[in-house]
Amino acid sequence: MPTNTPPLSDDTTVHTLIIDTDPGADDVIALLLAMASPERLKIQALTTVAGNVPLAKTSRNARLAREWGQRPDIPVHGGAQRPLLRTPIYAADIHGSEGITGVQVHEPAQPLAEGHAVDYLIDTLRAAPAQSVTLAMLGPQTNLALALAQAPDIVRGLRELVLMAGAHFNGGNITPTAEFNVFADPHAAEIVLGSGVPITMLPLDLTHKVLATPERIARLRGLGNQAGRIVADILDAYVRHDMQYYGLPGGPVHDATVIGYLLQPSLFGGRWINVAIDSREGLGFGQTVVDWYGGLKKPANVRWIAEGDAQGFFDLLTQGIGRLP
Repeated sequence: MPTNTPPLSDDTTVHTLIIDTDPGADDVIALLLAMASPERLKIQALTTVAGNVPLAKTSRNARLAREWGQRPDIPVHGGAQRPLLRTPIYAADIHGSEGITGVQVHEPAQPLAEGHAVDYLIDTLRAAPAQSVTLAMLGPQTNLALALAQAPDIVRGLRELVLMAGAHFNGGNITPTAEFNVFADPHAAEIVLGSGVPITMLPLDLTHKVLATPERIARLRGLGNQAGRIVADILDAYVRHDMQYYGLPGGPVHDATVIGYLLQPSLFGGRWINVAIDSREGLGFGQTVVDWYGGLKKPANVRWIAEGDAQGFFDLLTQGIGRLP
């Protein structure tokens, strides 16, 4: 098997994009980067899901990101309040009780759009030209799993799914084997992986190599604009836990790498492999079972991203945030 296989897109691809998200500090930074790149990322909507914090707060934080990015044209649809089957869990110990630390949060003036996120996904993907919509998924995959269960025909409208999810070589961040987004709803992840849509997954194997160091945060702050200050303030607070817990020289900005990948896939390397989800109760609950060497001889269903140019990503992030107010 080759050590690297090409992505579905290149550095010039224009994406018709929906972002499914559970903000979360790193989600907010991802959303700001996406909103800073309208010539490449034609954002149709943000759909929110419970994850890092409960749905009311993820939905507010998505609207806050929209306000900070000054993109009132982007609707935000609230979605699933809980996982398909498992007991809900949150990550307030990492993201704070409001989902974002380091900045003051408030209720944005612009409300949620009418209509549930699952209904929005079904209606939009059914109406879309074949294989035309890229769906970036930054949190638990509950919304898409519910949409697929109700309307399996919507796969026709999807071009690609790009997920921040999973862990293999790195180990997990919520259990020794599981990454949070999958652990929060492994049954949804199973449905999504079985959809037949091309999937690119950016796991902890990658994100723990792409670190927001003090020097990189200072460069963002030095941009001098509001967005640069917001991102730097969020990162200063957010990265402390992982720097202490893992002994790293900086902290991962997990979800922002998804947007970096959409904008400049040449910064990243991976291979098409078979990935399965362990949804059985026990030590492996929520694990992404990654057949990196192809020993099971099963069809590949995921492009697993294992490498990335960290400085190239932070250059891209800094340039993008610098374009915002």
